[in-house]
Amino acid sequence: MPAAIEAQGLCKSFRTGFFKPGKTVLHDVDLEVPGGAVFGVLGPNGAGKTTLLSILTTLLLPDGGNASVLGLDVVNDAHRIRERINLAASSAHFLWYLSVEECLRFYGRLYGLGGRDLEARISELMETFDILPYRKEKFENLSTGLKQRLALAKTLINDPELLFLDEPTTGLDPVMAQHIREEVARLNRETGLTILITTHNLREAEMLCSEVSFLKEGRLLAHGRITDLQARFGLGDHVSLVFKDSPAALDYGRLPGVLNHRVEDSRVHLVVDRAEVRLAGIMAALSQSPQEVREVKLKEVDLEELYREITH
Repeated sequence: MPAAIEAQGLCKSFRTGFFKPGKTVLHDVDLEVPGGAVFGVLGPNGAGKTTLLSILTTLLLPDGGNASVLGLDVVNDAHRIRERINLAASSAHFLWYLSVEECLRFYGRLYGLGGRDLEARISELMETFDILPYRKEKFENLSTGLKQRLALAKTLINDPELLFLDEPTTGLDPVMAQHIREEVARLNRETGLTILITTHNLREAEMLCSEVSFLKEGRLLAHGRITDLQARFGLGDHVSLVFKDSPAALDYGRLPGVLNHRVEDSRVHLVVDRAEVRLAGIMAALSQSPQEVREVKLKEVDLEELYREITH
């Protein structure tokens, strides 16, 4: 399948004052997103993720480099691109006095939809995202979770070929965040919709994305599957095993998912790719040993650790 997004050498700066030099927020960014994928751009706040999305969605002009979306140039073919994509920003923004169904109707008409087709599409989307009971509720009265669900429903009003999601679960409670992730995964699985998602949540990217790129201070630092990158840099979740006496006589390096290990006195420190998957097998192996485990400590890998390793 051809690439849905291709970018070479994208640069963008913003002026911080009349007499001050511009601040560069993107430095020669190269990016390729295959069609049909859920692709993640990961980075902390201020990394340039939203600026990159704004260029790819034709909301900002790049200062240098070039990019194509669905085979169309983001500068010269902006109008044609907008007809075929959609975007959910990091926080939902709609006219405060419009109801849920009026918000969807408003955006549907912007895309040239109308009549029975539009009304059917609105009803379908409200049912899909479980906002049908709130169809008459004004936007200003919705909870954060409902606003985010409405924003996602809006992104599908024009049946896009490519979807951009900028920090889609920011500010949501864990249950609602998981619901949104499941809906994103379902959309890709059932329709083959290409989705580019930005996030600073490593676990979210692991759940959703087939591939990721890491963005820091406007530069793309590494690219690939998260598990492959973790294995490449020997970085993962930390599991500390504290034994009553000496550690169990096991070949810890051969346990499933172990990327690295260290034995210190009565402690064994393991680095594993995914602790939630591997911990049961590790404990099962330890149960075969007469040595008693007194304590198990777990520390999940975070994005900053991977950044530090990549930029070292």
